[in-house]
Amino acid sequence: MTGKEIREKFLKFFEARGHRILPSASLIPTNDPSLLWTAAGMVPFKPYFTGAAKPEVRRVATCQKCLRTPDIESVGRTARHHTFFEMLGNFSFGDYFKEKAIPWAWEFTTRVLGLPEEKLWISIYLDDDEAFDIWHREVGVPAERIVRMGKDTNFWEIGVGPCGPCSEIYVDLGEERGCGSAGCGVGCDCDRYLEIWNLVFIQFFRDEAGNYTPLASKGIDTGMGLERVASVLQGVPSNFDTDLFREIMDFTAGLAGVKYGAGSKTDMALKVIADHCRAVTFAISDGALPSNEGRGYVLRRLLRRAVRFGRVLGLHEPFLYQVAGAVIKQMAGAYPELPANQGHVLKIIRSEEERFGETLAQGTEILNRLVQEARAAGSTVIRGEDAFRLYDTYGFPLELTREMAAEEGLTVDEEAFARAMEEQRERARRARQETEYLSEKDAFYQVLRDKLGETRFVGYDTLEARGKVLALLKEGRTVDKVVAGEEVEFILDVTPCYAESGGQVSDHARISAPELEVQVMEVSRPVEGLIVHRGKVQNGILKENDSVLVVVDGKRRRDTARNHSATHLLHKALKEVLGSHVNQAGSLVEPDRLRFDFTHYAPVSLEELHRIEEMVNQAVLENLPVQTFITSLEEAQAMGAVALFGEKYGEQVRVVKMGDFSLELCGGTHVRSTAEIGLFKLISEGSVGAGLRRVEAVTGAGALRYVRAREEQLAQIASLVRATPAEVVHRVESLVKEVKELERESEGLRARLARYEVQTLLEQVKDLDGAKFLAAKTSAPDMDSLRAMVDLLRERLGSAVILLASPVGERVNLVAAVTKDLLPRGLHAGKLVKEVASMLGGGGGGRPDMAQAGGKDASRLQEALQKAYTVAAGQLKN
Repeated sequence: MTGKEIREKFLKFFEARGHRILPSASLIPTNDPSLLWTAAGMVPFKPYFTGAAKPEVRRVATCQKCLRTPDIESVGRTARHHTFFEMLGNFSFGDYFKEKAIPWAWEFTTRVLGLPEEKLWISIYLDDDEAFDIWHREVGVPAERIVRMGKDTNFWEIGVGPCGPCSEIYVDLGEERGCGSAGCGVGCDCDRYLEIWNLVFIQFFRDEAGNYTPLASKGIDTGMGLERVASVLQGVPSNFDTDLFREIMDFTAGLAGVKYGAGSKTDMALKVIADHCRAVTFAISDGALPSNEGRGYVLRRLLRRAVRFGRVLGLHEPFLYQVAGAVIKQMAGAYPELPANQGHVLKIIRSEEERFGETLAQGTEILNRLVQEARAAGSTVIRGEDAFRLYDTYGFPLELTREMAAEEGLTVDEEAFARAMEEQRERARRARQETEYLSEKDAFYQVLRDKLGETRFVGYDTLEARGKVLALLKEGRTVDKVVAGEEVEFILDVTPCYAESGGQVSDHARISAPELEVQVMEVSRPVEGLIVHRGKVQNGILKENDSVLVVVDGKRRRDTARNHSATHLLHKALKEVLGSHVNQAGSLVEPDRLRFDFTHYAPVSLEELHRIEEMVNQAVLENLPVQTFITSLEEAQAMGAVALFGEKYGEQVRVVKMGDFSLELCGGTHVRSTAEIGLFKLISEGSVGAGLRRVEAVTGAGALRYVRAREEQLAQIASLVRATPAEVVHRVESLVKEVKELERESEGLRARLARYEVQTLLEQVKDLDGAKFLAAKTSAPDMDSLRAMVDLLRERLGSAVILLASPVGERVNLVAAVTKDLLPRGLHAGKLVKEVASMLGGGGGGRPDMAQAGGKDASRLQEALQKAYTVAAGQLKN
């Protein structure tokens, strides 16, 4: 049975049992900063399990793409470790529980997949007698094949929040796959008993004190690894031998001219490339981009690791983008977003591959310096910490460091490297929160919402409203009242205040009642349905149950709305001018400016920026009506509405329509017509990552302030160059031309002076046991000039040892050279300049024929130059 068939059979099985089949969610979790990646099938439904949101349907089944990164180094070495994988799952949000989940799991495993019952084992939590009874009495699994296991393996919980026992289905793969120990059984670390399906029974809520309270609405969360099941059904020894990987591995092998199975090193390389390329392809398709932090760093690390293993196969030119094409071809049927984003994905991967080629060159340069430093210190070992920095920061593989060091007669302290690696892994383990359901703070707000009810937002229609104070919060606890001068968070039953979301900053507002005034500085929505205001009491006392008047800062709201509406026009204009591949990748909408990130592969030209700006301003001048309406997600998509990446949409969505120009799903606040935006002015454009650009712009009064500031700058420049603003360009061009002519004259004079100085220096040449020797002070202004003077002297002298020094303030630049005919006599420019520099409180070194250094104490220069002769004489071989 192919991976595709397993996927389809699973979804059809649960669809026939009343489940809604949903497409896989993005690998980038929506509105959840606690998670780096979608690492399990339940992640998209986390708000439903926590109660932070209400599910639209109570039965769901998915095939979820997942990405986990704690064991990157194990990929390719074991049969089952992956970064990217697919998880089949069925979910119940307060509908069915164990009585249906367990029999359905058994039915699908035995009747649909056809796995022999005698090969299947079950694990349950120690005291979960309910699960035991269903497995044994209703399903018919023999009691001896039901294993009770402890909390560490069969009870799911992470901190505060919903939790519950687990039950797993294992397949006995036979004695030949076992470890041979007498105690080998379910739970053993060997490959004999393979877990294929985990059923989590969410039936308790754990509070901060560690107490477990039964949930009124219980849930089911299951996960079956597609790759694992495929390996069992296809009778292969590892996941990599299934059809899910072999097509990709065979394609890579064809590029490299190797065969899978021919050798352990090439096999591991093919496995790593296949796994990592799947992860990279899906992640980029979902909107992730390589960078030096967060998920972008993970993506870059995976991509570079795959490229490094390509070197093992002899692939030195960009190749991974071709493998990504093979991934897309294989997975397109199940994930239509892949072919839709193919051009973008392949361009990003190829660009990153080419950039990594440059990084390898940079790493080589750094390694060469480390080799020199080790030798200068009299060591034959590259420090493990330095080798790890090369690996971690520059992506330079340890194998390459070891190989290049060996060519120089050095070794690498691999024990120290391993320690540094383990320290990084430990940091990652401590920081990892890949499957956390709910933070303690979120749990606190959820309990509040369940107790108080939801806040009604009326801010689309009015900037004023009366509300009742439902709760006052300070330092994570409720209080009865807050006095003047104190800051507080508080919850109202009704509010016109917009909570920060979708890139738009929150409103500011004034809360008032008789003898009371509160200034609101921030409004947030920590869980769905609950709006929290943060403010400072200016006068009076704010108490629970107070009735207050809320007045939003109208100017701030209007300025923010101008910028938000402008982002919609900008998004459309970018697509029109640059191409349909452009997609929003992030935004910030504030009262005084807007920032917009989007996918694009090259800098936006000045001409393109002008066209974009003109298109937006034309839409403003046309005074297009701005309409908002609620409709179904399906209907909005049929109308062609743009859904923004990373946003979560329910069955009912809010659509913002600007004439016939723009149509987007959006929950933000907007102007009533585009004319209210006023002048739109782009103020910057630049790169914020591979394939990711950023523009900033201003509108309305902000645009006017920007134009006035530029006018003032122009007037100041005109005054400095003694011209009118209209004549500034011509005057500056004339001044630039004059400066260039003066620089040419100056350069000519410096060259003539250098030749005169060289002639003077030639008179100071001494004899060094039959060789010419010169150590002298010069007036060269910088290191480049000093090296040029050494080259002139070398040409004039033909055969010589030269050391020139040039004071620059309190420091000294030093350059030494030994002509090649004198090298066999033991003379070494690097050692000479290093010893002289040490007298000046500095250091340096280099090759035997050419080297440079620096000193910190110019007062000892004459003494150091005199010693240079003694140092050089000591180098001479008898």
